[in-house]
Amino acid sequence: MAVQLCTGGRRAGLERNGTTGRDRKHLTWFLTYFCFLRRVCGVLSCTGGSLCGVTGTGSKAPPAGLCGHERDWDQLWLPLWPLASDDLLEGVYRQSRVSALGKRYIETNPQALSNLLVVDIDHPDAALRALSANGSHPMPNAVVENRVNGHAHAVWALAEPVTRTEYARRKPLAYAAATVEGLRRAVDGDSGYSGLLTKNPIHDRWDTLWLHSDLRPLDALVEELGGHMPPPRWRDSARQRSNPVGLGRNCALFEGARHWAYRALRHYLPDRDTTGLHHAIHREVTDRNHAFTEPLPASEARAIAASIHRWITTRSRMWADGPTVYEATFTTIQAARGRKSATTRSATIANLQQQILMDISHG
Repeated sequence: MAVQLCTGGRRAGLERNGTTGRDRKHLTWFLTYFCFLRRVCGVLSCTGGSLCGVTGTGSKAPPAGLCGHERDWDQLWLPLWPLASDDLLEGVYRQSRVSALGKRYIETNPQALSNLLVVDIDHPDAALRALSANGSHPMPNAVVENRVNGHAHAVWALAEPVTRTEYARRKPLAYAAATVEGLRRAVDGDSGYSGLLTKNPIHDRWDTLWLHSDLRPLDALVEELGGHMPPPRWRDSARQRSNPVGLGRNCALFEGARHWAYRALRHYLPDRDTTGLHHAIHREVTDRNHAFTEPLPASEARAIAASIHRWITTRSRMWADGPTVYEATFTTIQAARGRKSATTRSATIANLQQQILMDISHG
């Protein structure tokens, strides 16, 4: 039954059981995560703990027609109905997993979680940069190189995936985004690469270097990156705020929309209009998402909006205390900001007057 759910019978199984809405989102995340555990445990069992080893006994064999490193990739690559294409200019479309494995470009991770971190290295010596890891960065699991121009995608596999649903915690997601940024800085990767699609490592168009089989936690990657990790408030830079990429889009969209929602909820507090608040948050998240050069999938934007709405209506003191307390608090905050602004202006004027007097005395 588990195999059926993970390889094509998922939607049918859920509909037969009458599961819809929020329960379906929970099950979708669970099934995707279960597939990850099943595949990783299966491949480690098959290879005696090494993704690059030979097939042993006592485990279910990978799909027929795959061998060697192709089996390893089939175990680690999680999307069930991925985006894929042979020519990005002709469009990218969802298709069956088997069909996608024959395309040049494939979706890196499923929509619910990320277990592969990919950096695009647009340099003729991309493979050398990825392999020169001693004292610089963790060695990638694989490097998928374009034999024509030398550009490559470097791939790192995680021991535990990072969830991206509306039920996911934001700190691990931000931590993963910072880790990807550290990997990018270490190899001077493309800052505009979104990570949505990657070069298919088992396609004959590319030359793939399979380097090792370690599945590492984020902490281990961060420790090896050392000084290449971005500073704590790196996402506040002008470039990151204006056009974040990769996992940074999730973080930027969540942070920006939630602060907007904290100010906007005062319009929905008097009537406790949770539906109106949810629609307003969803519109704001959608508008902000469309402003990105490469927007997030609509499902991820909806999940972010739902997460913000759920937190406000179930855990926020502002919502629980009601409109009277909110207005009093809002007025107090605005008054404090006004006093601070007035103090700053007075100090600026005093400094300017002092500077003018000094210039006159020296004139």
